[in-house]
Amino acid sequence: MRKLFIIGIGAGNPDYMTVEAIDALGRVDVVLVLDKGERKSDLTRLRKDIVERFAGPRTPRWVEAPSPVRDAANASYKSGVADWHAAKGEAFSALVREAVGESETAAILVWGDPSLYDSTLRIVEQLARGGIVPDYEVIPGISSLHALTARHRIPLNPIGEPVLITTGRRLAERMPEGVDTIAVLLDGGAGLDALAGQNVDIFWGAYLGTPDEILIAGHVRDVLDEIRKTRAARRAEKGWIMDTYLLRRRAD
Repeated sequence: MRKLFIIGIGAGNPDYMTVEAIDALGRVDVVLVLDKGERKSDLTRLRKDIVERFAGPRTPRWVEAPSPVRDAANASYKSGVADWHAAKGEAFSALVREAVGESETAAILVWGDPSLYDSTLRIVEQLARGGIVPDYEVIPGISSLHALTARHRIPLNPIGEPVLITTGRRLAERMPEGVDTIAVLLDGGAGLDALAGQNVDIFWGAYLGTPDEILIAGHVRDVLDEIRKTRAARRAEKGWIMDTYLLRRRAD
């Protein structure tokens, strides 16, 4: 019977691999990867480095397929994402059928943690319902939020207070009310643009855990322009950027 591990590999630093993740990787026959192309080859290279470092003497096979691209022109964001996930599910189904033997164990290496703004678990549920992967296990990883707060040396939440985790797209629609700490992921830039004039401190980080890591913190009136300029410059230079940030409201 096929088995699948969904392994959280942390936010960029191979040292973020947990003992549980290393143990699981040592039991894997095949690593399945949806490659995002040359512009994001750094992400594939880091996964390969992790496999070479932690898989042990039982080196798993490396099997890739091109990753489907979300149709950004779709007027309905959720509909576009659903179509995208379906396409990725078909791609993974083909990989499992063609590259994973009936008695073998495969792994999908997930950036950060599989439960936090990642599509892999929803896709694997489709595979399980279709009987393609009857048995799978999820290994948690160190998320970008944990890496961000550790690098800025701050707690995620104030004492006894809630934290809202949202996206840049939702932040651009409106500033959430009733919560003073907001963690923002998947921001294409619109969320940052919406912060102008807000009375909040921002703790921003990009390429967390990697040699390219950048950290900027301060009141948005003082550092927002710097963050946007830095973000644009590094994205143009590398062809991609992965960043996240934490906002804290100040008392009026």
